[in-house]
Amino acid sequence: MKRIYYILCFLLYGVTVPVCAQDITLFQQFNGRFDYTAIGNTLNPSENNGSEFCTILESSSATLSLDPSNQIIKAYLYWAGSGMGDTDVSLNGLPIAADALYNVSFDTVSFGTLSYFSCYADITDQIITEGNVEYTFSDADINSSILSNTGYCLNATNFGGWSIYIIYENANLPLNQVNLYQGLEIINRNVQEKEITLNNINVFDNDGAKIGFLAWEGDDILNYGESLSINDNIISNPPLNLADNAFNGSNSFTNSSDFYNGDLDVYDIENNISIGDTSLSIKLTTGGFDEDGDFRADLIIINNVITVLNSLLPDATISIDDYTLNCGDSSIELFYTVNNFNSTSILPANTPIAFYLEDLLIGQSQTANALNIGASESNSITVTIPESPTSNLTITAIVDDDGTMTGTIAEANEDNNSNSIDIELLVIPDIIALPNLIGCNEGFEVSTYNLFDALESLDYEEEHVSFYLSLEDLETASNAILIPMPYNNVAQPETIYVRLESPPCYEIYQFQLTVDNCPPFIPDGFSPNDDTRNDWFNIQGLYDIFTKHELLIYNRYGDIIFEGDNEKPWLGKINRGLNNHGKRVPVGTYFYVLNLNDSDYRPMVGWVYVNY
Repeated sequence: MKRIYYILCFLLYGVTVPVCAQDITLFQQFNGRFDYTAIGNTLNPSENNGSEFCTILESSSATLSLDPSNQIIKAYLYWAGSGMGDTDVSLNGLPIAADALYNVSFDTVSFGTLSYFSCYADITDQIITEGNVEYTFSDADINSSILSNTGYCLNATNFGGWSIYIIYENANLPLNQVNLYQGLEIINRNVQEKEITLNNINVFDNDGAKIGFLAWEGDDILNYGESLSINDNIISNPPLNLADNAFNGSNSFTNSSDFYNGDLDVYDIENNISIGDTSLSIKLTTGGFDEDGDFRADLIIINNVITVLNSLLPDATISIDDYTLNCGDSSIELFYTVNNFNSTSILPANTPIAFYLEDLLIGQSQTANALNIGASESNSITVTIPESPTSNLTITAIVDDDGTMTGTIAEANEDNNSNSIDIELLVIPDIIALPNLIGCNEGFEVSTYNLFDALESLDYEEEHVSFYLSLEDLETASNAILIPMPYNNVAQPETIYVRLESPPCYEIYQFQLTVDNCPPFIPDGFSPNDDTRNDWFNIQGLYDIFTKHELLIYNRYGDIIFEGDNEKPWLGKINRGLNNHGKRVPVGTYFYVLNLNDSDYRPMVGWVYVNY
């Protein structure tokens, strides 16, 4: 399983800078043609053991001389001293605010508990801008803490100092992995041994391997039982750092021993690590008896550790860039990008990718191509969400994961393989009822409608509306009614479903088409002369609508001359009475009685004029 390190920090009342209490852990990692350098200085005028001073200097300086061919990638300012700490300082007159504050304490026999601090700040922009100049550190209010507690001076732990770490890139460097670990850990007479394990290292070749330390409060004269070992091998850098006096106020970058009560040292560890190592063990010791038989120990505070190791490893990272949802659909299309940015080798093709909903595996994929250093590859996958009581989901993508949260390839950084995204499913909206449309029966319970007439109460554009005969078709946007006006119903009554696009989802409406028998329209005349125009008594809205109707025609004498029904319209001929059956009636006015045989209508009576 991929491991992720966290800096444990909290905010104290009245303090806006995070206060951190933690062991030395991985802070930043750089993979590629990288290396580092450091500058810094003490604020102590001399070593505090055996000296008369109490307060420390207000400022000190150091000069950066970096080869112009080296491109600065990152720069961090560290400062430390006695007391709970000052988080606002200056560098070359520019104000610097701490990104975090670390604290440790020492329970002394005679002076109670004494506290010490360290701060750091990212100053990359300032170092890039100012470049190779002399840097002066100032405005660290450490003296107020020292003077407020005489224990610092009497215990000879009154100190202050600063350092700048610069990580740079150069095309002529070998492929390295630079790991910067930081925190604040202490050893003293109470805790005489400290072991620190550095994880997330990957040793491809131990040629030129080195390790650097920034430590505080070490004293040159307190070399009692003091040692520094890597993987159980004591290391040294004589004559600057002896095997029994590693923390002695020295600076490997200037080859000096006047970095009083501070150490800025680098060691060659080529013979202390092995190819394939993924961790490194550091052990520090202090404490022993002097020639008078008295127990003595140095106070040593480790601030950061940096390693530079040859590396040929990819570094797979992934980002979920976007996603596509459909209303009511449990399938989500995820668009993602796999990167091989902070790496020293190619990321192989077919590197597995897993997608999780919480801890449930919901999809798997793999890279299609081998990714060169600095390269990326984008793709997509459709995952199906199981039934969930909530529509708010968190989906996590992990690259270099075989589906069991286990990696299959060695990477420069095993802690940056995942990316999560919060997604809210688009739930099918409720159906909103609209007023029904009523149409006149045009025969056999069929009418003609303009379906848009049902949407009079809505604000819409026609291109965003579609009509369907089933809810299933609406949800899949299939089999839409192609001609919504004029539209003839196919059932009585008939339900119409409306889909109104409202990105990212849509709205659903429904209404019914109903058919009523409307009053027929009776003409006041016709001419049955076989000229194909107006040749019969065409009562519109009657035939095949009022299918049980009866039509009676009378002459002006009140004699019935014709009786018709739905199958027998009046063509102007006589079919009742004693005479003239089948003959046309003469020109004149005739009277009708139309009985629709519909409970909603009374018999209709009137006259019609026949002419030729």
